[in-house]
Amino acid sequence: MSDAHLLESFLEMMAVERGAAAATLDAYGRDLGDWLGHLARRGRGVLAATAEDVAAHMGDLAGRGFAASTQARHLSALRRFHGFLYAEGLRPDDPTGTIDAPKKRQALPKVLSEDDVERLIETARADAFEARDPEPSPAERGRALRLYVLLETAYATGLRVSELVSLPASAARGDAPFLMVRGKGDKERLVPLSERARTAMVAYLEVCRAAGRGASKWLFPSWSESGHTTRQAFARDLKALAERIGLAPASVSPHVLRHAFASHILAHGADLRVVQQLLGHADISTTQIYTHVLDQRLRDLVEAHHPLAAPDAEPAGGGSA
Repeated sequence: MSDAHLLESFLEMMAVERGAAAATLDAYGRDLGDWLGHLARRGRGVLAATAEDVAAHMGDLAGRGFAASTQARHLSALRRFHGFLYAEGLRPDDPTGTIDAPKKRQALPKVLSEDDVERLIETARADAFEARDPEPSPAERGRALRLYVLLETAYATGLRVSELVSLPASAARGDAPFLMVRGKGDKERLVPLSERARTAMVAYLEVCRAAGRGASKWLFPSWSESGHTTRQAFARDLKALAERIGLAPASVSPHVLRHAFASHILAHGADLRVVQQLLGHADISTTQIYTHVLDQRLRDLVEAHHPLAAPDAEPAGGGSA
């Protein structure tokens, strides 16, 4: 049976037994037609194809500029096709079994600029502290101050939003420069807290007490029901604030603030291992999504300090003896 007939039999099985849609069958036909063409150029039929042939085909797809997701789709089609040939007894093995799918490039996190973060924080601070007419109620001022303190603390610590909103009221007591945070896997870690964020926390607790919310065990109690404020409430208020200052709401979230914290302290000289500890990442590979910041920092250092990078640098060996 020719390769073309084998492919036709496979597509017929997919249509009849699996109920594959016409568009799915077309996609399989294109991807597997490409595979058969690759084999033909190598002088080999599909029943004799080897793992080396599969690897060469995947390398060819990468060399032609196909995205990792498209390469993975091709490999999935090959696996289904060769699984069919094996199940039908037409081949004694499956040459795709040892081939790993190409890894998708991890998307870089959205990051706000330092100026954008400062604008968010300063606008929230003004809402919380500046006099307004009419004078807001304690509850209204409490909500405004809560958003400011959430922002200040999020950017100062890089906490996950779930860690942030569930901080106990005791986090604002005393003058220790650290927070004890219980994160994923019930693991505890120490996170430095800036004086500015701690001062904001203390002011916030005073307003909570004035509004009759001082007995809560949470630092950020809900103002409409028991328990602490929710991730969704923080995200909603943050997006509304972003829209007011001209930022796209879709580009701003509590998680984006966490990315901003990590990226900005790396840009100012922090070590990647330190950032891993602050973020509570169990594996350094998770933190490595920020290596683009380190790459830029290294480029800037070379541009600033390498003698040949300076526009007015003297040629090697130049100058008086």
